[in-house]
Amino acid sequence: MNNRQILHAGNFADVLKHAALVRIVAHLKENDTAFRVVDTHAGAGLYDLTSDEVQEAGEWHSGIGRLLEASLPADADRLLEPYLSIIRTLNPDSTLSCYPGSPILVRELFRKQDRLSAIELHPQDGAALKSLFDGDYQTRVTALDGWLALGAHLPPKEQRGVVLVDPPFEAEGEYDRLVDGLARAYGRWPSGLYCLWYPIRDGAPIAAFHRKLRALGVANLLCAELHVCDAKETNRLSGSGVIFVNMPTALEDELAVLLPALEVCLAQTPQSHHSVFRIGESD
Repeated sequence: MNNRQILHAGNFADVLKHAALVRIVAHLKENDTAFRVVDTHAGAGLYDLTSDEVQEAGEWHSGIGRLLEASLPADADRLLEPYLSIIRTLNPDSTLSCYPGSPILVRELFRKQDRLSAIELHPQDGAALKSLFDGDYQTRVTALDGWLALGAHLPPKEQRGVVLVDPPFEAEGEYDRLVDGLARAYGRWPSGLYCLWYPIRDGAPIAAFHRKLRALGVANLLCAELHVCDAKETNRLSGSGVIFVNMPTALEDELAVLLPALEVCLAQTPQSHHSVFRIGESD
């Protein structure tokens, strides 16, 4: 599975992950004290949707392309407005030509006291990211294996913030690495907020992954999944999920509003579905 972020920029999985991340940052901003976002697999930061490789994949058309044109319920539209506003600002002529990755999205929402640690090992993406944030004192770009950042960069000096873990899932055992990574990070910073993305496709070990997460004994494990079709209907991604740790209750309520609206907008077949549940309570 090739999940280098540029190939999937703006697809339905990005929409779920980024919509949730923006809501988390919004909640962090309710407190005046500074916070830090640690993005362990930050990618290139900004993606050209007109490039040949992105056009060939074309995944953004059924993701952010649909969402921007959708007529959304008022409550979902309100929650998505900060996310969609950033995208519209980056595309002022109303033609969708670029899509922001998580570093740009969170940076656009920062106050002067907030900070970003953007970590990317891929040489090409890392160079693009560093160039994008050159001279930005609120952002530090580091060339490092993102899994190592779960030890080396935690806890942040602000003692507040969120860790986004969005690995490429190009190698075997990435679900287990997510479990191990959370265990290591949580051991160093148990009060931190964590947001862990994972892909869903036919044969993916999702049930075993959830069982291993439950066995960690980490409290407040919330899961949101969006399936745009049945896994057996495609050889590509059929869905994606996000694990949330230590999130405010308000986020769970917001996900209960967002997921139905996103499913209606992004469904690819009648077999689409979504779920929001607590690991260990409903799995």
